[in-house]
Formats: sequence, C-alpha cells, structure tokens
Amino acid sequence: MVPTYDKVHNRFKLDGMHYSHDDLQEVGYSLVKEGDPYEIQVGDFLLNWLDHKDTVELKTSGSTGDPKVITLPKQVLVNSAINTGDYFNLEPGDRGLLCLPARYIAGKMMLVRAMILGLELDTASPAHHVLFSDIKPYDLCAMTPLQLRNALSRLDCFNLVIVGGSPVPTKLIEDIQEKKTVVYETFGMTETASHFAVKKLNHHTSESDKYFQCLAGNKVTLDDRGCLVLNSNHLSEVPVVTNDLVNLHSDTQFEWLGRIDTVINSGGIKLHPEKIERKLSPLMNRRYFIASEPDEDLGEHVILVVETEEDDFDESVFEVLDTYEKPKQVYLLPNFAETETRKVSREHTLALIK
Repeated sequence: MVPTYDKVHNRFKLDGMHYSHDDLQEVGYSLVKEGDPYEIQVGDFLLNWLDHKDTVELKTSGSTGDPKVITLPKQVLVNSAINTGDYFNLEPGDRGLLCLPARYIAGKMMLVRAMILGLELDTASPAHHVLFSDIKPYDLCAMTPLQLRNALSRLDCFNLVIVGGSPVPTKLIEDIQEKKTVVYETFGMTETASHFAVKKLNHHTSESDKYFQCLAGNKVTLDDRGCLVLNSNHLSEVPVVTNDLVNLHSDTQFEWLGRIDTVINSGGIKLHPEKIERKLSPLMNRRYFIASEPDEDLGEHVILVVETEEDDFDESVFEVLDTYEKPKQVYLLPNFAETETRKVSREHTLALIK
C-alpha cells in the first residue's frame, strides 16, 4: 500500500519523541509560539502539512531567478520521499538529521521523508557549522557544500550524506574520497519536490557513477536548446522544462554542463561559467564565480568575481584555463550578496561592482 500524505508512520520520531498525526499539530503550534527561528520554520511546515488541504505552498530559493511561490500536491512530496527511501534503502527507525532551513524544499523534504518513511529525525540549526550528536551515526543527512566541508573532521558520524543547493567544488570532492561516509550530489528543484537524480561523489564502482542517475520513474530528454526536460509519472503531470544544459548518456543518465542563462558568447565562442569554475576550483580557497561583461570587439568577455578583503589577486591560477576562458577582469569584493538560503546571488553581487 502506497503511503499517503495524511498518514504519519508509526516509527516516526522528532528529536527523540514519538508523535501521532494529532500530536504533531500540537508540536507545530508549540514550535511556532516558543521555538528558535529555525524551529519556527519547522513548526510552520508541520502545520501546513497537517492541515486539511491536499496541496502545499513552496517558496523557491531565488538562486536562479526571483524567488516565487508555487503550489504542489502533497502526494508529490510523498512520492519523492518514497523514491529517495527506495534508492538509498532507508528503513523505518533509521536516523536522520535536519540541518537545512525548513522554509525551503530541501529542509521540508527531510521532514516529509521522516514522517512517511518512519525515520527518527533530529533537528539542528541550519548554520554553516552544524552542531550534532555523535553518539550514534546518522543514516541520512542533507547538507550544503559549505556545511559538508565544515563537517569533514566528523563525517564518520554519517553513513550517507546528500549534498545540493550548488555545485560541489572539486577540492571538496577530493577531500571525501577516503571517507567511509557515502556522499551523493543531488539534482532537482522546488518544482520537482527536491531531487529526482543523484550522482555518487565517492566510493565509485563503475564509470556510470560519474553521471547523474535518475531515481525510479523519472526519464530525461533534451529540448531544442539542449536543455534537460524531465518526464516523471509521479512528480509532475506535464514535462518539466529546465534551463540546465546537459549531455545525455541515456534516458536516465546525464552530465550537467551548466545553465543556458549564464552561457557567455565571447567572439562567437560559447563558454560555460560552471566549466571554468570547476577548472579553477582546486586552486581557489575563497568563494568566487565566473560571469561576463560587455566587450566592444567580442560581444562579451569573461570576468572573475572573488570574495576577499585583500587588494590583489594572483592571476597565475589562470594557467589552467584555455585562452578564451581566461578572465579579462578580476573584481574583488569583501562580501557577496546572498539569497535567503545563503547561496551566492550572482545577480545582486554583480550589481555591487557596477
């Protein structure tokens, strides 16, 4: 029997306590009234999830455009949770840690997975440095790349970490290769109730581990722009068209190249900022991103924006780049603009240098 949104698994625990459907409503009220800011977000979502509606409103993070509110059937979130549980062989009674804001889909889905799959979920403040108990390993935790980097010394406290929100830096991928914790990068969006594909970042066993693998029931195609289109019989009634440029290896496997709305056309050569960023990643120890600005001769040229308080920058790192990839201008800023989910807002950061 397929679980439904109006039921709470009898093995579900929140911060060590068993709660029924009705009990959780009281918990939600209590958290909203008396909780810390991150707990208020948890309480808000619990109250929305447990109301009599069959849909839930979700706010996008704004990392790829202006934040917006969308509405999804609650059963879509349940289907996503089941998919994740099946793929990673999660069992009732497994332990999970919520350390992402419950205001957005990644945090909300940790709560849904716990309620639907019967996980024992602990909550922690969604800080860059996550504070958590190491008495017993967690079976599942979702993190941002920055949280993962800051948790490297205690990563053995997790059996499985899924990481998303932004591309995982090359240096961080190198640092987790010898860790016993299995780490996956996720691919998805609010409109798909978080991830619909994952990519293994360590413990590789085959060549295909290097690509994103769709979870069951999801298939991908390309539109005429070369962008990914998701066809899913349980996440959306219509195809989900993205602005993500990919190479397809099958109808369930793909390699992410970058976003079509960030492609730089420099002298007729199309450059992917994300590809350039990956080349620079092992050589950079600060936040940075590649963008462009107008060029009278080339149309556009590449620029590098770095978050630093220093006044100069060692451009020898550009030796790893091809000629057209090398930035013509470097901008140094003390602080990047961020979205509410602490992702870098490229648009608002670029406005600071103009």
